[in-house]
Amino acid sequence: MTVEDVADYLAKPRSWVYGNWRREQIPFRKVGQSLRCRPVDLDRWLDEQGAE
Repeated sequence: MTVEDVADYLAKPRSWVYGNWRREQIPFRKVGQSLRCRPVDLDRWLDEQGAE
Protein backbone atom coordinates (compact mmCIF):
# COMPACT_ATOMS: atom_id res chain seq x y z
CA MET A 1 0.00 0.00 0.00
CA THR A 2 1.19 3.51 -0.72
CA VAL A 3 1.01 6.37 1.77
CA GLU A 4 -2.13 7.55 0.00
CA ASP A 5 -3.70 4.07 0.30
CA VAL A 6 -2.89 3.97 4.03
CA ALA A 7 -4.29 7.47 4.54
CA ASP A 8 -7.55 6.45 2.82
CA TYR A 9 -7.72 3.23 4.85
CA LEU A 10 -7.19 5.10 8.13
CA ALA A 11 -9.44 8.03 7.09
CA LYS A 12 -6.58 10.42 7.82
CA PRO A 13 -5.00 13.09 5.64
CA ARG A 14 -1.90 12.03 3.74
CA SER A 15 0.02 14.75 5.60
CA TRP A 16 -0.88 13.10 8.94
CA VAL A 17 0.49 9.76 7.75
CA TYR A 18 3.75 11.35 6.54
CA GLY A 19 4.09 13.38 9.72
CA ASN A 20 3.37 10.57 12.15
CA TRP A 21 4.40 7.23 10.64
CA ARG A 22 7.58 6.93 12.70
CA ARG A 23 6.10 8.15 15.99
CA GLU A 24 2.98 6.00 15.57
CA GLN A 25 5.12 3.09 14.33
CA ILE A 26 3.00 2.49 11.24
CA PRO A 27 4.73 -0.52 9.64
CA PHE A 28 6.11 1.12 6.51
CA ARG A 29 9.18 -0.04 4.64
CA LYS A 30 11.24 2.14 2.36
CA VAL A 31 11.23 0.94 -1.24
CA GLY A 32 13.63 3.21 -3.05
CA GLN A 33 12.41 6.70 -2.17
CA SER A 34 8.85 5.54 -1.41
CA LEU A 35 7.13 4.19 1.68
CA ARG A 36 5.11 1.00 1.31
CA CYS A 37 3.04 -1.00 3.78
CA ARG A 38 1.64 -4.49 3.41
CA PRO A 39 -2.10 -4.68 4.19
CA VAL A 40 -1.59 -7.56 6.64
CA ASP A 41 1.00 -5.51 8.56
CA LEU A 42 -1.33 -2.50 8.69
CA ASP A 43 -4.20 -4.65 9.99
CA ARG A 44 -1.92 -6.13 12.65
CA TRP A 45 -0.78 -2.63 13.65
CA LEU A 46 -4.42 -1.51 13.92
CA ASP A 47 -5.25 -4.50 16.13
CA GLU A 48 -2.32 -3.61 18.41
CA GLN A 49 -3.55 -0.01 18.71
CA GLY A 50 -6.82 -1.23 20.18
CA ALA A 51 -5.00 -3.29 22.80
CA GLU A 52 -3.33 -0.27 24.41
